[in-house]
Amino acid sequence: MTGIRKKPRQQRSRATWDAILEAAAQLFGERGYTGTTTNKVAERAGVSIGSLYQYFPNKEALLLALSERHMEESGSTLSVVFQQLEQERPDLETTLALLIEATVALHRHNPAMHRLLFEQTPRSAALMSRFRRLETLMATAVAGQLTRLGVGGPHPEARALLLVQGVEAQVHGVVLAPPEGLSSDTLVEEIKALWLAALRSGHHR
Repeated sequence: MTGIRKKPRQQRSRATWDAILEAAAQLFGERGYTGTTTNKVAERAGVSIGSLYQYFPNKEALLLALSERHMEESGSTLSVVFQQLEQERPDLETTLALLIEATVALHRHNPAMHRLLFEQTPRSAALMSRFRRLETLMATAVAGQLTRLGVGGPHPEARALLLVQGVEAQVHGVVLAPPEGLSSDTLVEEIKALWLAALRSGHHR
């Protein structure tokens, strides 16, 4: 069983839940998945192991909860970026830069934890469905921006989905495992240049 047993409703219970998740995030980042135990998480959080087990039957459930929290935070962060784009309506280069930099910022926040979430978290059907929904919402918002800028092509939703998936994969590799001799900052600038050239080229065809 890897599912979360229950989510807290009362403020005090919510504080316990948050403390457990924060402790889990710290320990997974410091010790990795195999070096972390529920006992160590409970100790770091300052709660009894019984209190932890009220919500999480094992450390897989902790990772699932952290994944859900990460997706919620990602959605909130990107929502702010899209609001900015709607208000300011910048050119293509600035639009791409804002989207890519927001993705980079999400990956740079505790990169060890991010690696765990995307490489070791159990891939439940519910979690993957939620991830795909977030991806689809992002692609829809990006498609609107591409159309606004006149670079959406005949299938803006498809182009936007490829952009979202491509940037996510590229930024993941660049931030978490940059090749020797190249800084992540240099590679991020290359990602921006590549997508800018691709969208401009597609616009002229």
